[in-house]
Amino acid sequence: MISFNQVSLIYPQAQRTIFNELTFSVPEGELLLIMGQTGSGKSSLLKLINGLVPHHTGGILSGEITVAGRSTRMHRPRELVDLIGIVGQSPADGFVTDTVEEEIAFGMESLGIPSEVMRKRVEETLDLLGLAQLRNRSLSTLSGGEAQRVAIAAVLTMHPKVLLLDEPTSALDPIAAEEVLSILARLVHDLGLTIIIAEHRLERVLQFVDRIIHVLGDGQVRLGLPEEIMAQSSSAPPVVLLGKDQDWNPLPLTIRDARRLAQPLRDKLANLSPPIRKTPSKKTVPLILEIKKLVVEYEKKVALRGIDLEVCEGEVVAIMGRNGAGKSSLLGSTVGITPIKSGQVLLNGAPSNDLNGKALISVVGFVPQEATDLLYGESVLQECTFADRDSQVDPGTTYKILSQLLPDITQSAHPRDLSEGQRLCLVLAIVLAASPKLLILDEPTRGLDYSAKLRLIKILRAMADEGRSVILATHDVELVAEVATRVIFLAEGEKIADGSTLEILTSSPAFAPQISKILAPGKWLTFSEITSALEQS
Repeated sequence: MISFNQVSLIYPQAQRTIFNELTFSVPEGELLLIMGQTGSGKSSLLKLINGLVPHHTGGILSGEITVAGRSTRMHRPRELVDLIGIVGQSPADGFVTDTVEEEIAFGMESLGIPSEVMRKRVEETLDLLGLAQLRNRSLSTLSGGEAQRVAIAAVLTMHPKVLLLDEPTSALDPIAAEEVLSILARLVHDLGLTIIIAEHRLERVLQFVDRIIHVLGDGQVRLGLPEEIMAQSSSAPPVVLLGKDQDWNPLPLTIRDARRLAQPLRDKLANLSPPIRKTPSKKTVPLILEIKKLVVEYEKKVALRGIDLEVCEGEVVAIMGRNGAGKSSLLGSTVGITPIKSGQVLLNGAPSNDLNGKALISVVGFVPQEATDLLYGESVLQECTFADRDSQVDPGTTYKILSQLLPDITQSAHPRDLSEGQRLCLVLAIVLAASPKLLILDEPTRGLDYSAKLRLIKILRAMADEGRSVILATHDVELVAEVATRVIFLAEGEKIADGSTLEILTSSPAFAPQISKILAPGKWLTFSEITSALEQS
């Protein structure tokens, strides 16, 4: 179905070759995973397949790429739309209509598909992806996860033979991600669709994929079975890290396989206890945020229903829940982006409406889901220089923070040329340069590999140790397990649970981290807790 023959790629002004003489093939009906570090070239590999690289992005390309016998050199992307569908890292950027149903039908209209066929496909796809209740919703009111499912639906209705997905589960809650991946796997097995996914959250996709392409970042790739690639890779989900540490054979890739091997470890840990996380108390520590009876509405739809919330200095609070539960609305209302119908938000004791400019920046820093919206410079260095000036800090402060997150970042790179994860880290560094007392993050690990995520965790822990606070809305349960001191669950705009990370995550089958599932009924959350406890025993 897909063939690469001696393919090399380099972008203008790039300091390294993106790919060097790649040769491999992908047969029809395969589910293939592309993995690699942030900025290594995963998105470029996807775009090579449908011709966006180099026809739209530029770059020097040599070698030959064919899809179902068509050369991507001879056919531009618009000439391949009947064959290849692609959903990018920011699905909303590709929306061209106003409502969900119109967007799902738009691609078929462009292909001239008869109206009676279109109607049938729309209904089938709405049911397939659980979008029927959203069919008349305005696209502008969708959550990030809802937008991601709509973008996938819009591509599926055109019945492509090849489907390319860039970070398809990054904005999906664990349940929705499992449903979408199961649907994709069924399309592969039942209809012979060829699907290629670029993804960082390997814990979600490993059980579904047939093979993995590991983009090494030096122009080369490694292609093999999941167990082969995972055995050689330093970037791996907790289930694989635990399997390597315990010398389990065969190396487990799923929770089921790991549980079958884990009984001796569960017995060993039975008399040990995980470390107790220090949780600040509002009785002894000042409040940085107070939310009282908060109500938010969109187009007569209630997004938040009378939310009460208090956050102390030094807390790391995770906001979790299904897509559309109200997480982003809660974060946006805290910093004044989302209009409030009623209720009150107090930041450091003052009404949030009374804070603006430098006063607001010194109290709260906000990194939205679409971090690119905050970038306007012509290079990474210029963005960092502007941030130093705006935050009134010493020159080089922002770039130093960025280097902690991304050690290999290029100063001269234009922000538009960065990967989604690199742009997120750049915006995070800009916000952190002002040393806000409260940091608010919306899906902060989108586009981040495991190494970059660990560096982010280190920074967030250091902030908490300094008495600064963090609120993050995320579907990344592994991040929450590592860094959060407290978890709040939202459902249909209401707060339904508020407690310690250990209590909330281990009581939720859907939102529990991998280590918790493997070692249940033991109360463990992370691989690092296991290794630390075993070393001290």
